[in-house]
Amino acid sequence: MAAFPWYIWCSVLAVTSAMIGVHWDISWHRSIGRDTFWTAPHLAIYLGGVLAGLSSGFVILTASFGNGRHREAAVSLWGFRGPLGAFIAAWGGIAMLTSAPFDDWWHNAYGLDVKILSPPHMILALGMHAVSLGALILTLGAMNRATGALRQRLHRVFLYLGGVIVVFLLVISMEYIFRIYMHSAIFYRAVCLSVPMVLVAVSRASGDRWAASKIALVYSLVLAGLLWILPLFPAEPKLGPVYWKVTHFVPPEFPLLLLAPAAVLDLWWTRTGETWTGWRQAAASGVLFLATFVAVQWPFASFLMSPAARNRFFGAIYFGYNTAPTSYYQRHLFFPFEPGARQFWLGMVIALLLAILNTRLGLAWGNWMRRVQR
Repeated sequence: MAAFPWYIWCSVLAVTSAMIGVHWDISWHRSIGRDTFWTAPHLAIYLGGVLAGLSSGFVILTASFGNGRHREAAVSLWGFRGPLGAFIAAWGGIAMLTSAPFDDWWHNAYGLDVKILSPPHMILALGMHAVSLGALILTLGAMNRATGALRQRLHRVFLYLGGVIVVFLLVISMEYIFRIYMHSAIFYRAVCLSVPMVLVAVSRASGDRWAASKIALVYSLVLAGLLWILPLFPAEPKLGPVYWKVTHFVPPEFPLLLLAPAAVLDLWWTRTGETWTGWRQAAASGVLFLATFVAVQWPFASFLMSPAARNRFFGAIYFGYNTAPTSYYQRHLFFPFEPGARQFWLGMVIALLLAILNTRLGLAWGNWMRRVQR
């Protein structure tokens, strides 16, 4: 049996380190504030960039100036040769490391971020997405060339990376997917903007009957693990104002119920197979995704606001130190993002159109990934 490529292990470790680091960093900001650039979460994030950059760079240099197997499965870019995924991941690693001094300067100049999407964070986010996408394509190329047990191992890694990409994409829209927005159209628009495309594309490329469900399961396990593990470690605020007494790290919220729409899509695709294609499949899949997601997430959101969810398992007891007592979040109330029914339904129509459009893009992306060999 052929050996599992070491550089794919490095890319998986890089993506995992960055994924844990970014959620840990958000928790750090909600629990402690910002005290220094050299925090453990920052080191975990930038370790991902270093690993991705060095391993991908080595593969590119080996393919460009050597005669090994890396050269045989390579594309040419700017006079260099290497797997397509290695070029993407190397660029992502460089972008991540470039964002580090920019982010440090930004905080020294402007203080704590008011929003997640500050300019240095956008560069970091682009870099992390490139690293995760590069790892996905790198694994995909090796998977499409492999056979037997090696292909099965690469296939599992491929689905894992698909789940990690969902985690990363939902971090970008985190400000609109808190539980206080789960009865607003903005919440469903934020989810439909990215999740359907990844579920469809990775499922189509993998050929696995339950691929979407497995991707959603990876996302769910990662978020649930962070929810249950982070509060085990002590923390206290070092910035003010402190509205809520924090003694341990504040974790992310309970994972979204993406398993339900993912399973419905898997069943639907099994039934329709290749007979439904293009916009016809995109329309049906987009409607199924949004309808199923609303059907399970809407009542679950009401549960998360109830006293029954105020425990360590569901996590409705955790608040950042700067969460005001008068906020909707701390009072367990839904925020009326849309001022009226008309705006809400218009927002839901937009969410449906986004689900359909991104499903169509996912189908095209997945069909392209089926052909990737390098």
